[in-house]
Amino acid sequence: MLWAVIAVSLGCAVGLEDVSTAALSGTQLFSIEGRASVPNVPASEWVTSAKVNVNGIRYVGFVQADGSFVVNNVPSDSYIVEVVSPHFIFPPVRVDITSKGKKRARKLDHIQPSVVVEEKYPLRIKAKGAAEYFKKRESWSVADVLMNPMLLMMVLPFLMVMVLPKLVNTDDPERREEMQETMSMFNSNQNQMPDMAEVFTNFFGTGGGASAYQRKPAIKGRAGPGKKPSAATK
Repeated sequence: MLWAVIAVSLGCAVGLEDVSTAALSGTQLFSIEGRASVPNVPASEWVTSAKVNVNGIRYVGFVQADGSFVVNNVPSDSYIVEVVSPHFIFPPVRVDITSKGKKRARKLDHIQPSVVVEEKYPLRIKAKGAAEYFKKRESWSVADVLMNPMLLMMVLPFLMVMVLPKLVNTDDPERREEMQETMSMFNSNQNQMPDMAEVFTNFFGTGGGASAYQRKPAIKGRAGPGKKPSAATK
């Protein structure tokens, strides 16, 4: 509560400074009017804690008992008008005031500011809903269990193995022949695949270091010590 009083006091001080500056410079001042409402909630239950901020707290107004509000002594410019309430959330509205006093209200769009969607003036601001300060605790549901990725990974293959063969008519000779051809093609492709153990053995066994372990071929016709030469070498 103390912070709210300080914020309002600062806003009033800044607003008075702008008013005095505008009065000294001869700038014409205007007002922003409108009405705030909460569907199915009487105004007496929320207006006492609500206020109207224009460009933050630069200009501050208060909501009357019937939901209407007026922010006075506003020079020509483009403003963001917000109804602030601790119990409800109101959408902000942009109000453009020309130097001649012509006013235009439009929706505030931070993503596409060039898109103009006009609103009625005087303003009619409706609450979007109640303010939520706490996130609701997630509740357990059967849908969360059924949509679990691990469960789907187990159930779907089981269904494919158990249900799909029953959907296919194996008594049809043509269908049976097609299935046999498909299985034979699959088996032939498996037989053509190389053995990974043999591939690694050939790859690592034919390296540079393998030649050191290779035996040199014996030279024909050379006799060892203490042996007689063969008949072919005579």
